[in-house]
Order: sequence, then C-alpha cells, then structure tokens
Amino acid sequence: MSIITRSFLATASILAFCGLASAYTVSGSVSDEQGKALEGVSVSLLKEGKATTTDNQGKFTLFEDETIGFHAVRNSVGYVSVNNGVLSYSQSTSAPVHVQIFNSLGNQVFGKTLQGSGMFDLNRAIKAHGTYFAQVTVGNARQNFKFSTEGSYSNTFSAHASALLKEVAQGEAIRFVAEGFDTLTVPLGTLDTTLDVKLKAVAPQFKFGYALGNEPTPSKGCGSNSKLQKVKSVENGDQFQIKVGNDNRTYFITLPKNYDNKKPHKVLFALHCYGSNGEDFVHHKADYDHPTPYYGQQVLDKNGDYIFVSLDAVGGLWTKGQGDHDFFAQTLTTLEENYCIDTSRVFITGFSFGAMFSYSLMQDMQSRVRAAATYAVADYNIWLPEGNNMKDLPIAWMNVHGVNDGRCNYDRAKNSALPRILKRNGKADANGDFTDASSEKPKEISGNTGHVCYDFKNVDERFPVKWCTWPGDHQWTAHDTGNMGVGWNWEQTWVPEAVHEFFEQF
Repeated sequence: MSIITRSFLATASILAFCGLASAYTVSGSVSDEQGKALEGVSVSLLKEGKATTTDNQGKFTLFEDETIGFHAVRNSVGYVSVNNGVLSYSQSTSAPVHVQIFNSLGNQVFGKTLQGSGMFDLNRAIKAHGTYFAQVTVGNARQNFKFSTEGSYSNTFSAHASALLKEVAQGEAIRFVAEGFDTLTVPLGTLDTTLDVKLKAVAPQFKFGYALGNEPTPSKGCGSNSKLQKVKSVENGDQFQIKVGNDNRTYFITLPKNYDNKKPHKVLFALHCYGSNGEDFVHHKADYDHPTPYYGQQVLDKNGDYIFVSLDAVGGLWTKGQGDHDFFAQTLTTLEENYCIDTSRVFITGFSFGAMFSYSLMQDMQSRVRAAATYAVADYNIWLPEGNNMKDLPIAWMNVHGVNDGRCNYDRAKNSALPRILKRNGKADANGDFTDASSEKPKEISGNTGHVCYDFKNVDERFPVKWCTWPGDHQWTAHDTGNMGVGWNWEQTWVPEAVHEFFEQF
C-alpha cells in the first residue's frame, strides 16, 4: 500500500466513524445605515422555518446539527479526502465520479468528471483562500463536505469535517424584520455562510412636509440637458427671460462649475432689496450690501451642491402681487424641467424689500419652498393671497434683525411678523396638524456689541424658527463690532455662515 493510499484511508476511517450530519450555520450581524448595531431584529430562514433575534451587539446565529448513524453501504460514494491541495477518491464500481466545488456564496468554482480511483490537484482549480463545499456523486449516491484552505491546504478537515452540508431548498432566503426599518430579504445559495447586513430606516410619513435629512427628490430635468435659451451671459452667470402674464420678466442662473445633470442640486433664490436689481446679486463689487454673490452663499458652497437664482423685480420693487408670486413659481417650474434639482430643498433669502417679498412667498409656497432666511423682515407693504388661497401651513424660517432698525421696525417684526409664523409652526399633534407656538418669546441682544440667535423650542423640529438680533440699524451684514460708527466693519459679518448652517440642516 502506498503512502498516499494509507493517508487517504486514515481520513476515510475518520469519515466513517464520526457519522454523517445534516448541518448548517448561518450567522452574521445587523446594523443601521450608520453602522449602529440593531438589537431585537427578527431573523428567519424562510424555507427552513427557523428564526431568531439579534443580540445587543446586533449578532445572530441560525444553525442545525442533527447527526445520524452512518455505515458503509454498497452504493455509497466511497472515500474522499483533501490533503495539501490534492483530492483523493476511491470507489469499487466503474461508474464515473462527479466532483463539484462551491465557494461560500454557493457559486460553483470547479467541476470535473473522474473515473475509478485516483487523485486530482485542486491547486489547478482553486486559487483563493477561504471555505469551500465539495459535492461528490457516484450514480445515485451523493456526499457533501466542507473544507477550508490555508494557503498550503495543509489542514483541510475540521472537527466537523464529516458533516454533510444540508442542501439549500430552492428559493431559500433569509429575512430581516425590525420596527422602523424596511424589511430586507436576502436570497441564499448556501446554508453555511456569514452575513453582515444594513437595514434602511423607513421614511416616516407626514401629513405635510419632509423629514429632516430626507433623501433628495429629483426633478423632471434630471438626466437631461437644459433646453433654455439664455439672453446673454453675465459675470458669474447667465441671464434669461420668461413671460409672466403680460410682462417679460428677467432672472439669472449660476450653475456650479461641476454641475451634474444626474445629481439633484439644492436651489437658492436671492431676492434683491429696494434700489437694487437681480444682477447685483450675481456679481457686484464688494460692499456692505454685497460682500459676495447671492448674499454670501455661493462662496460657502464648497462642493457645488447649489444652483443659485436671482430674480429681477419690475422697476426694482416687489409690488406686482400675484404677478411676482407667479414669476417665482414659473421660474421654479422652469428650473425643475431643465435642470436636475432637489425639489425638497428649495430655499429663498432676501434683505429689506427682498425680505418682505421672501416673507410673502414663504406663506404662499410652503409646498415648494423648504426654508427662508430674511434680513430685516417687515410684515407691511407686502402682498399675500387672501381667503381660500391663504395657506395655513408651517415654514422653516430664520430672520436677522438689528434692534435699532428704524426702516423695517424691529418691534413690529418681533410682535407681528414673528408670532404669525410661530402660530403655524408648533409641534404636530396626534393627527399631524401643527399647533400654535406663538406664546414663546425669543431671547434678544442686550448691549452694543455681539449678537444672539435664539432657536425656538416649541416649534416642530422639521420647521425650525431662528431669531437673530444684533445692535445694528437697517443692514443685513450684521457684525459683532458695534453699530455703524466707531469700530464698524461689515466684512466681519457672521450672517452668511449662520444662514448656510441653517439651510444645511435640511
């Protein structure tokens, strides 16, 4: 008897005396999309009818280990072993020996038909380290076993080497169910595997509005090129015109340099103040009203996430009422159809008369505008839809106001404009209707330097209200170096960064 034959028979004896088992082990871990382990997730094998739940580390194990008696019979497969990467096989009949080897995912990596008794070098078929499953068939007899490679294939059988790997039922799958998460079903090609899965949180359903951090909602224009015809190019953007009623209205668009028509972009509308125009907020020599384009927001868009838009009022004044609202709505629709935008992240901002128009729009366009940031708001000299057209819905809002503002009176803004919004922004009740939060009062600045931004506590978290005060007059570039006078320096304004942070929370 040769050395190879003796080694093979020793292994064969182990196979015979250990007995055969119908066994498997499916294990793994479950976490959320941020990698946090999920405890108590229901895990079930659909065909096997076995189930368990994850522990406090998100881990689970499903297994079967049922040993049955074994003795050699006439039509048994015979003997097989793997030693140093060499498959040895022996059987007494003249029937062909069919050998198939599968990886841990159930994919076949080797298949060969052999005759009689002999050996085959698996190094010619299997290169990668790992766990494999062999299936050897002779006539109607079949034997399955598991082995692992350790580079040299020197240790091929574990303590359970004799176990028969239970065959996977057709359509077998493992299912993960957890409250607050989408159910996940994973098809299985083998019943001996390790899975690390992540569950996606179920998007909450609201009577109105979006969840904080919601997935982008792509517009109709995603995946296609714009068909808009520009009037002309200007510094830092392009000029366009649109017919609104009987008026030809002008607006400007600045795309990010890395604009991608497959990526939904946020949109920011800049609304100009009295005595200015739309182009001033596209490009302008730096001064206390125009430190950088689009109220300082473009320079903060480091990743090219925003499309910036500036609208032009007729005669420099937002006094067209419904016509101005239609201008905004039609321009937004045009953007949605020609560019890839995130329709759930449209923002507006403006100073003085631009703040008045923003305040008007944000009480009419709540279903299309996510949030507004105003500087020196006023609730007079503005137009709002009336009667059944008035939308009693919440809106996320930030206002920056100098307490010494004599043009857009601060006290009127605090005591009239602010409570009107708070009345609609209170936390949603059991029916999803928003409650009245107007009784809450903001913390305000005291003294001649610095600023205070107050975040209201009783509003719905999806519709935050931030009220920022500083010891200034009618100016949007608020700063912490005192009022306009000694030490005044508008270049130290904190407003753009604070507004950018406000918008980025959504």
